[in-house]
Amino acid sequence: MLAVAFPAAAFATNCYVLAAGPGEQCLVVDPGIGVEDTLREVLLEHRLRPAAVLLTHGHLDHVYSVAPVCGGDTAAYVHADDRYRLEDPLALVDPGTLAMMEAQFGRRATWREPDRVVEVTDREVLSLAGLEVEVLHAPGHTEGSVMFGLPTVPDGLPAEEQLDRTMVSGDVLFAGSIGRTDLAGGSDAAMQRSLRDVVLPLPDSTLVLTGHGPATTMRRERATNPYLRGLSA
Repeated sequence: MLAVAFPAAAFATNCYVLAAGPGEQCLVVDPGIGVEDTLREVLLEHRLRPAAVLLTHGHLDHVYSVAPVCGGDTAAYVHADDRYRLEDPLALVDPGTLAMMEAQFGRRATWREPDRVVEVTDREVLSLAGLEVEVLHAPGHTEGSVMFGLPTVPDGLPAEEQLDRTMVSGDVLFAGSIGRTDLAGGSDAAMQRSLRDVVLPLPDSTLVLTGHGPATTMRRERATNPYLRGLSA
């Protein structure tokens, strides 16, 4: 699998481009703020064509550029419980954060809802761009937070890592941490259930591509992540 990751211009949100190989269709995951130029370069370099946009959740820093990427037959995929966030995520951002973002980029933030939105459900398997993607509903950061699982790993990983599957975790799981639960729609109780019932059962051989920060593995997180200690699957 071809996988390219790069951070957005704000909030260091990771945007991922996944494809079966160069010259193929691809999936764009979480196109955040200011990613359009870099994304265009990645697509040109690898001769890729977006087949779909996958959204791990509906927060502005993960969805801001979704409409420019979508269009025609390219739809945005989001969990049904976060579908409402795509109507106007700017309205859900506190004024101070919005003002800071506008000051950084020197222009007023605008939003256009994508033309085609597909609602996904827990354990649904999507066949897109030559890839099989399983949807795992893991609420807590938001009501509709999901992780996207693929039964393969990016090309070029060290063999000694012994990794055989990939999980794009959004803001559910980070390297050494988890997503915050104190924003609107967040729930610590729901997050604890998601960590116990969805995250912990993942095999140690899982590569975790996080919504912010470096990639990690389930083997590493099970051993070192303080938020997973004391939980039993």
